Amino acid sequence: MGDTARRGERTPLWRDLRVLRVAVQIVFLLVLASFVWYLGRNLTTNLAASGIEPPNDFSYLTQPAGFTILGEEFRPSQSFRQALLIGIKNTALVSVVGIVLATVLGTLVGMGRLSSNWLVRKSTAAYVEGLRNTPILLLIIFVYLAVILRLPPMDEAVDLGFLQFSNQGLWVPWLDSTRDLTAFWGVVGLGVVLAVLLGVWRTRRFNLTGQPHHRVLFGLGTVLLVAAVGYALLGRPLEISLPSGSGRDVEGGLRLIPEYGALLFALTIYTASHIAEIVRGSILSVPKGQREAATAVGLTPSQRYRHVILPQAMRVAIPPMANQYLNLTKNSSLAVAIGFPEVTRLTSLMLQQVPAVQAIALLMLIYLSFSLSISAVTNVINRRLAIKER
Repeated sequence: MGDTARRGERTPLWRDLRVLRVAVQIVFLLVLASFVWYLGRNLTTNLAASGIEPPNDFSYLTQPAGFTILGEEFRPSQSFRQALLIGIKNTALVSVVGIVLATVLGTLVGMGRLSSNWLVRKSTAAYVEGLRNTPILLLIIFVYLAVILRLPPMDEAVDLGFLQFSNQGLWVPWLDSTRDLTAFWGVVGLGVVLAVLLGVWRTRRFNLTGQPHHRVLFGLGTVLLVAAVGYALLGRPLEISLPSGSGRDVEGGLRLIPEYGALLFALTIYTASHIAEIVRGSILSVPKGQREAATAVGLTPSQRYRHVILPQAMRVAIPPMANQYLNLTKNSSLAVAIGFPEVTRLTSLMLQQVPAVQAIALLMLIYLSFSLSISAVTNVINRRLAIKER
């Protein structure tokens, strides 16, 4: 009876593991909150003693910037907010284009490292080992000073008819609007909706019959067909603008400033070297029997990679590749070394006139938004590629 009574007694709170776990977490949160409160109080006290505006005042964003921006039609009378928006646009332009190019190049190099061709295998290995062990800042400066600025001067620009390039930039064909594009973009949006619906139907048909769905080809064809019909019916609202002229009088097209080209090129080849190793390791993680089975059914090497190896390898590669995408976006801040007007460069110009705490806090928030957006997209892709358990 005595043993039974003791077993029926409740465990004291100070010995209950569940209570202790909750108590430890509460204490940790209290300590963390106290530390953050101390830092905040110390910051506001020092700012007040120095006569600096409180950190919650962002009214400076409406004030005139007082500087120009390289490669942009930005007037000194425009506000700091507009300057930041240009910096965000430039950072996004470098990041998105760089992610796409680095993914394609890194995948090809990673596959090349496993090639049976000795020259391809050794050259891709030299590329990876050489760039992975080079500091990215050094690479950006080298590309800018030793490659881009060594191109022919403006007076001797290379003219290929549809594009021109010199050490002052690259002029490429672009689209110019001849009228309001609202209706045209509405038609393109309709084409995208139809492509999605067609993709859903093709997927269901594939699940029922097993016939190839070709969703991407059918979807892309639908968008292009609808856009072409809308383009013709709306009286050609867009026209191709080609660069023309010579020397310093180039007109038409789109100019890419040399700082952008140097930054994009350096970030792309550097990040691709890391992605290549991720792709190589992911391909090696695919069981050897899968490759042998693909060979046994008569698939060509390209079909084996496309239908068997890469779809399985990407399940392993996506999470570490997402980290490389984040690194590429954050490494774009190193453009301050060559003067490209991305968001960090413009913030550094603003610090001469605005409160440093607010400007740096806003910069951190901008990069946090970029990082969370990239993580959200890669998480969606990762969930779509994951094996569905039954």
